[in-house]
Amino acid sequence: MKIPFEPEYRRRYFELLNEVFDSNFLSEGDMVRRFESAFAEFIGGSVQAVAVSNAGLGLLALLEAAHAADGEVIVPSNTFMATPLAGQRAGAEVVFADCRREDLCLSLTDLKNRITSRTRAVIVVHIGGHLAFEIDEMASFLAERDIALIEDCAHAHGAVYRGRAGGTFGLGGIYSFYATKTMPLGEGGMVVTRDERTAEFVRQWRNYGKFDYRVDGFNARMNEVTAALGLVQLERLPKILNWKRSLAEKYDRIFEKRVRLPADMVSGYYKYIVFETELKEETGRVFDRPCHEIMNRPGRWPNTAWIKDHHACPPMYYGWDGADLSPEELAARLLA
Repeated sequence: MKIPFEPEYRRRYFELLNEVFDSNFLSEGDMVRRFESAFAEFIGGSVQAVAVSNAGLGLLALLEAAHAADGEVIVPSNTFMATPLAGQRAGAEVVFADCRREDLCLSLTDLKNRITSRTRAVIVVHIGGHLAFEIDEMASFLAERDIALIEDCAHAHGAVYRGRAGGTFGLGGIYSFYATKTMPLGEGGMVVTRDERTAEFVRQWRNYGKFDYRVDGFNARMNEVTAALGLVQLERLPKILNWKRSLAEKYDRIFEKRVRLPADMVSGYYKYIVFETELKEETGRVFDRPCHEIMNRPGRWPNTAWIKDHHACPPMYYGWDGADLSPEELAARLLA
């Protein structure tokens, strides 16, 4: 499998690399600031963006900004282990909640059952490229109780719900630029927040708390070379999103049992998710194993258990050689 990186964008990257070398800054230079500014503009909603070396550390920084230590953090079990592990690293007790079958994301109903007086934060994971269908309702519910809402936007590049992007509904969100993501840099992440104090906290946290060290941080800096690639990938992103959405329109004509987006939802289609369908060709499940199983937690999360065994994902990665086929040809290629 060879993922395309077009010659014109390679040339653009090399131009930016020359700027990096000419600047004599490999870290803490202007390229990171340019990338942050461009990403904030892409997200919109008057957000500030803070680049970090990886999304896991960005999530940890947000949890520390929310003062989660010694309290409880509610996370969905239907997620990647980065989510609960960040809660543990923040010094919180991780409480798992169930998901919804409609969108695979955190269930507001089960969330309400898990809230206690010790709940400090809730992490909503936007799964598969769309935003959680209940994100507005969860944001209102948590704001009334002064509980921090943190959004894991690792899959959510390009996703918009009711005119708002991921990371704008609560305290803040974290985007991932890992190698498999819709906007890959190899590694890296971006914290987005509308709160100035949170943005400044993360800026200090990612650099050991410099310069006054009132923030007990660590090293989560993004370097200039990665930021230069980030600017190029951000330029490419609309092209990639259009490609994915075009393929999704064809899939919509093939798959009856699938995640069905609300009318005012736009997905970035990190994955295309179908239910109870056997595929001849797929990219694997979104998550193969619930986090509560990995961490040996007793309890019942019935929707998470159902999702584990009843969903699949046809190819949706940029450059897949079947994307130019007609819906009829795709059906013949994919359906068992």
